[in-house]
Formats: sequence, C-alpha cells, structure tokens
Amino acid sequence: MRYSGFFIVLFICIGSFLSANAQLRLPAVLSSGMVLQQKDSVTLWGWTYPGAKVSVTTGWNNATTTTNATNGAIWSMKVLTPSAGGPYDITIESGETIRLNDVLIGEVWVCSGQSNMEWSYNAGEKDLRNEMDAVKNPNIRFFHVPKTTSAYPQDDVRAKWTPCDSNTVKNFTAVGYFFGKRLNDSLKVPVGLINSSWGGTPAEVWTPAERIENDSELLAASDKLNKTSTGWPWLQGCTYNAMIAPLSNFRIAGAIWYQGESNVRSNSTYEKLLTTMIDSWRKTFKKNIPFYYVQIAPYDYGDSSNINGALLQEAQTKAMTYPNVGMVVITDLIDSVTNIHPSRKKEVGNRLANWALAQTYNHTGLAYKSPLFEGAGKKSGKVEISFQEVPTGFKLKGKNVEGFTISDPFGQWYPASAKIEGKKIIVWNRKVKDPVEVRYAFSNTLIGNVFSSEGLPLTPFRTGRL
Repeated sequence: MRYSGFFIVLFICIGSFLSANAQLRLPAVLSSGMVLQQKDSVTLWGWTYPGAKVSVTTGWNNATTTTNATNGAIWSMKVLTPSAGGPYDITIESGETIRLNDVLIGEVWVCSGQSNMEWSYNAGEKDLRNEMDAVKNPNIRFFHVPKTTSAYPQDDVRAKWTPCDSNTVKNFTAVGYFFGKRLNDSLKVPVGLINSSWGGTPAEVWTPAERIENDSELLAASDKLNKTSTGWPWLQGCTYNAMIAPLSNFRIAGAIWYQGESNVRSNSTYEKLLTTMIDSWRKTFKKNIPFYYVQIAPYDYGDSSNINGALLQEAQTKAMTYPNVGMVVITDLIDSVTNIHPSRKKEVGNRLANWALAQTYNHTGLAYKSPLFEGAGKKSGKVEISFQEVPTGFKLKGKNVEGFTISDPFGQWYPASAKIEGKKIIVWNRKVKDPVEVRYAFSNTLIGNVFSSEGLPLTPFRTGRL
C-alpha cells in the first residue's frame, strides 16, 4: 500500500505525456473550409493511437459515428452527406478534439493536366484580369495541391482549403475557376475545386507506374519521353503518387483535364494512355467519375513537315468512345499558333462546364458537343462528308469554307473547295479527278472556320482512304 501514491503520480505523468503528445490527426484535404460531395457516402479518415476509439459528430444532422483505429493507427468511417448547404461543423474526438468549421456541402471536381490547366492570373491569363472585381465568392473553395513527386503512393499533401477571392484566385487554375464559377452559377450549390496540375508534364507521370510497366506499348512510348529536361518530371506515376493518390479517399463528382502537348511525339499510343489513366483514376476514387478534357489547340511545334499535333488531336478524338468522357474543341479560341498557351481560358472553362451540366447534371438545352466526322463517299469527283452532333446544321465564320485539303491517287495534297449542304459538306478540287482522302484542319497549324449552327467548332478530322 505504501507504493499507491507513487503509482497515482506515475499514471498522472503518463496521462499528461500522452496528452502533450497528441496523436489525433487528419489529412490536409479534410479541414475547415472544405467542400464535401453532396448526397453521397463520403469517407472521413485520419490517424490516432492504434486501437483508439474515434467519434465523429456531423453538424448537418448532429449524428455521431464511432470506429476504432487499426493496429496501424489509421481510422476511417463513412458518413452520409445531405443536399448542398452549410456551413456546418464536424467534431472528431479520440482522447482529444478536432473541430472543423465552415464546411460546405456541394460539388467537388479535380482539375488536372499540364500548363494550360495550371495557367493562372499570375501567369498572364487575360480573361480573369477583366473580372477581378467580381471574383470573390465564398461558395467556391480552392484546394491547391503543390508540385511534388514520389516513387510510391502517398497518403497526404501539404495544402489547405481557401475561399475564392481576388488573392486566392491569382495562382489558381483559370480554366478550373471558370469551370467552377459556371457550375456554381447554374447549380446554385457550393463548388470545391482541387487543382492538381503541373506544366510540361506528360500523361505518363499522372498514371500509376504499374499500369504503364505492364503494357509493352505504353512502356515503349514512355521510354521515348524527353528525360533530359530539368523543368518537369518524366518518371511514370511520380505525380500520380504524390498529387492524386493522397486524395483517393476524398469523394469527388468528377475530373477535368487539359494536357497533351507533351505527348505529341508519342501520339500513336496516346488514346490508350489517356483511357488507361482515366480507368486508373476511377479505380483510385472508387467511382466511375465523369472525365471531361480539352483537345489541344493548333500550335507550331517547329517542324512544318510533321503533323504530330494533329495526330495527338485525333487520338484525343478517338478516346471519346470511352465511357463517360467528353472533349472540348478549342480551335477557335487561339490568338496565334506560335503561342502554346491560348489566352481565352474563360470559354474553355465554360465549355467544360457545359459538358458537366449536360452529362453529369442532366441540364437540357445546352450546346456542348462539337460536330464529329461520321463518314465520306465519292460522288462525281467530289467527296460528300456526313457528321454526327449537328442538330440544326452548319454555319461559317467568314465568306468561304476554309481548312479543307484533298489528295489525289499520287499522294499530292491540294487546298480544297467546299460547300455546306444542310448537315453535310461537299469537298473537291478541280485538279483532283479521283480524290483519295480529305482532311479538315488536320495539321499542326491549319485552322478551319466551320461551326455548328449552335456555335461550336467542327472537330479536326481526316477521312482515311476513300
């Protein structure tokens, strides 16, 4: 009995030590100011002592959910979110208390790709400069993942949620901002935008390494990447591991993507690479997320003899056959083919948002699909071409149809004349009596002027041999 006082003091000291070395921790993406996906089963997770009890109380229903941490000190639980609203508090307890406040419920989207997705006000984006007085919107929240790489999938990032205002928007993706603004305006719900982009990156670095290493075609293409530059990473999976994998438990509505310029030299495998990446992200987020992407713009890559840019555009067009994806065509949104960063990011973001509004949120009456080549046939020395996604016909921006070329049996290419007949286009050249193939805007720098009557540009294409 004479030792009882000693043990009481010892227990008090141990308790004080444990309290001073608090273990309860959350990932950065779960923090005050965040947006959680509405009407969904979202995961809340973190770390604490192995086996410790964790209680979470959600402010929108005052319900408390409990679980226990694993032997590896990880805890997670599912909670149901209501319809869009907030702000709410979330309280997490496990020997100590973490209280998250200003939590909104709405729609959450990942914005990823290379420099055209990363492009911001601070990089010289022009459309935002005209709107800075009106950008403040507490119902749009940003989570900007810093540029980093890893050889292995990570479980956290160094970032924080911030409300949209004239300061936070300046270094955030302009395409992402305009996309989110249109969703917020149209859906009348909070929007959370996760920016995970890095200029100059090929799609390989955003794809899990094992998906490339286990495919001989993708691995061979990856081996041809420019590995001498010090400006951006090239190792397959390295940005996926550090900038996408840590978000894997966070419930999202979908993803938007603007990338491809760094893969023009490996265009023959890009369709497979892109769809492999999309599939891997869907497995990562455990959801068949919609994936809307931007077709690269015409650009002079410095070699007039190649059409690698056009071939990459074609690969992106072919990827549209993959389920639950959509592509924005932007051939009309450039100022110069010598600028790889087209300046009109607002319209790019709006066109991506129209895809989401129509396909994900079932809004009607929106023009969001560009006309697509369907088929072609020869008729009296001319080529008659039919199209998909032309609900009411075509229109021109200019007096004459531009952008078509036609080849003869000897492989010679000529500028072509063309005329619109309803929902079809007739193409010819008087010098070509037996046309073999027709192309539209199918070069690195050639730009056409044909649009749907709704104002969306005709997608670049080639007919193949007729």
